[in-house]
Amino acid sequence: MEGPVVAGRTPHAAGHFVPVITGRLLHAAAHFFLRANSRAFALLPANALGAPALLPYGKFLNSMVRRFSARTQNSSTFFLRNRAELELIRDLGRRHPQGATVKLLVLGCSNGAEVYSILWALRSIRPDLRVLTHAVDISKEVLERAQRAAYPADDPNLFERMTPAEKDAIFDSISGEYLIKPWLRSGIVWIVGDASDRELPNRMGMHDMVIANRFLCHMNPPEAEGCLRNIARFVHPDGFLFVSGIDIDVRARVATDLNWTPVADRLEEIHDGDKSLRDYWPWGYWTIEPIDKRRAEWRMRYAAVFQLHCHARRAGADSTLDSGSDL
Repeated sequence: MEGPVVAGRTPHAAGHFVPVITGRLLHAAAHFFLRANSRAFALLPANALGAPALLPYGKFLNSMVRRFSARTQNSSTFFLRNRAELELIRDLGRRHPQGATVKLLVLGCSNGAEVYSILWALRSIRPDLRVLTHAVDISKEVLERAQRAAYPADDPNLFERMTPAEKDAIFDSISGEYLIKPWLRSGIVWIVGDASDRELPNRMGMHDMVIANRFLCHMNPPEAEGCLRNIARFVHPDGFLFVSGIDIDVRARVATDLNWTPVADRLEEIHDGDKSLRDYWPWGYWTIEPIDKRRAEWRMRYAAVFQLHCHARRAGADSTLDSGSDL
């Protein structure tokens, strides 16, 4: 039988403070240790921790960053964020016959920059394709901004990876704003939804290409793993899943468990193609480690694009876009 409650406490209440205090001390010690290392390595070349001799220590530091950092969703992004990724999407687009219908799903679409970048990449080389696009985000406010398709021309980040010619191809400049051209705005269905929702795949059906980039890293690993397993249900058999910006251990575990086929084409270029994910490693929880080809299954670990449910291929084999491809 429990003792009496006095002023909101039980006789055992003091014991509850021990793990709280211990946890705070552990976090404080970890942050002190990481700050000290950051200052020390700032004196060395930027890629020092990616060198083979120091790579294990860099991975250790990043594991601490991921463990002790508070993760929050972030809607900031860029147009044409990862060019190698967009080139692979174009490669996939070239495979479709004349006038084909392609079902595209962009999860965590944020302010729409990635959606419009993908549609520009596809429609600029294959205007004949009928690209049916679903764009999903958990934030109604952010989704409305994406649907408006208007961006402040003086934004210091959104357009930093674009050339003037690309800006002219994608935007009309009107009254201090960049407006997405009508040929890129058409055919998009904007949906407020949660990628973790088990019912969402049932309601939306399967797609030929599913993009789930740069939002799973903002979830704690168990939540991200559950979400990624749910996301796989959106992908049509032999369809493609793009999943960058996620804890690599989580992605590799799910991909191996579900026998996904890593796409070998442009694998290394895509991994290194987003400087936001690579340049700040190991100091950001959202960053990704350098490719380590000494690992036995390095392609499965570092691939950001997978072909799903390819029963005709040996489980775990690398996928190329076409057996006769010259890529």
